[in-house]
Amino acid sequence: MKTPARDRVLDTATRLFYAEGVHAVGIDRIIAEAGVAKATFYHHFPSKDELVRAYIQDQSRRAQNAAAGLRPSTPRANLLSVFDYMGEIGGSPAYRGCPFVNAAAEYPDPAHPVRQAVAEYRAWFRGLVHTQLVAEGHPDPERTADILMVLRDGLVIGCDLDDARELRPLIRDAVLRVLGDQPVAG
Repeated sequence: MKTPARDRVLDTATRLFYAEGVHAVGIDRIIAEAGVAKATFYHHFPSKDELVRAYIQDQSRRAQNAAAGLRPSTPRANLLSVFDYMGEIGGSPAYRGCPFVNAAAEYPDPAHPVRQAVAEYRAWFRGLVHTQLVAEGHPDPERTADILMVLRDGLVIGCDLDDARELRPLIRDAVLRVLGDQPVAG
């Protein structure tokens, strides 16, 4: 059940987990910064892992809402806008890597509930890409969706490690090449 206290805990955890890493942030700090009682915390999140899973699910919901807000005119334009948007996010000074990749690195067991939440996000993203490829009439939407997932993964890491402003033009070029277009140089 959503309550203001639960929202404060999740918002605080989101800020801290993204800035410092999941394992680096303790429950007591989240409780103190959220301004809730320990009993309130545990009422909403029986364990830290449950909080981390809720954080990942919330990040997934936010990504889905952002994608739904993009309204280009064609499936191809939609694909390009999704990757352009990722480049914008990755170019933000506040960008500290992909929350899904970051969490997956801290939870290496694929059977762990946090990793399952990451897998659910990835399945959604691949499905989004696949749906657009099918709508466009792409000749091989399965393989191309897989390739675009690999591109997505490289993009979110590259934006963290490299100068995202320099990567942004490459992102569109890469997506167009995967889709079979040869972008115009310049």
